[in-house]
Amino acid sequence: MDSKIIEIFYLVDEFCKEFERTKEGHILSEKISVKRRNRKFTMSDSEVITIVILFHLKKYRCLKHFYMMHVQKYMQGDFPKTVAYNRFVELQQKALMPMAVFLQFCCLGKCTGVSFIDSTPIRVCHIKREFHHKTFKSLATKGQCSMGWFFGFKLHIVINDKGEILDFLFTQANVDDREPLKNKNFHDKIFGKLFGDKGYISKTLFDELFIDGIHLITRLRKNMKNSLMLLHDKLLLRKRVLVESVNDELKNTCNIEHTRHRSFENFLSNLLSGLIAYSFLPKKPSLRMDDIIDNKQIANFA
Repeated sequence: MDSKIIEIFYLVDEFCKEFERTKEGHILSEKISVKRRNRKFTMSDSEVITIVILFHLKKYRCLKHFYMMHVQKYMQGDFPKTVAYNRFVELQQKALMPMAVFLQFCCLGKCTGVSFIDSTPIRVCHIKREFHHKTFKSLATKGQCSMGWFFGFKLHIVINDKGEILDFLFTQANVDDREPLKNKNFHDKIFGKLFGDKGYISKTLFDELFIDGIHLITRLRKNMKNSLMLLHDKLLLRKRVLVESVNDELKNTCNIEHTRHRSFENFLSNLLSGLIAYSFLPKKPSLRMDDIIDNKQIANFA
């Protein structure tokens, strides 16, 4: 694990240095007569980001317990200048922007021509407490998924056959699953075939994506006419459970969903760091494309 810490910190630190140089070149100078302190922070952004990534990789459930009982006790050699937990939470909010940019530019996979899309609910409280919830008031909404009603947000992800996240989008719970695909910035990295569930059925959406070089493939509803489908596509459509396995890894291993948040900024920090931590997992859910091709050949021979 020590080598993993060094690897993560090196990548994050190199990115943060480049991010600061780029940011300083675009900041407008202010003419202020009042002097301001320009003292450096005790912990750098790269240290803060590394700690929150390790929190998800270590499979802890409480950040406060991980920071006070693990980092400050057993990782003083790696992080010699730790601060109080309340101060660490403030620094965590400060590191939110570089964390989001690091995820977007350094942690996403590349499209292979076979992609899967799905959405998963991110609950912020039990549905029975939606009217008493204050932290995400006017932000979180009520939505419905296959498991019933929930109160919170939706995370839309697109993955390739290797289980790598290609892109993601964070929306309110009452947003239709097809809406993110109408945004070209969401699928500009995708080409080839895109497999989804019945919630993505739309003739207009199919035509729009086809023009952009994406072939949307979904199952048919009971009241729809049968249409011809290639055997290879039919086999891959059965493997759509892969994206649900990725959602399961994000929630149960990387802990992107819990109901103890006290601010929207820390909620975003937990979500983004969880997605970054997933990219560093040594093993991800994936497909054996060779087996699918072999099954196709056997079926054609039969």
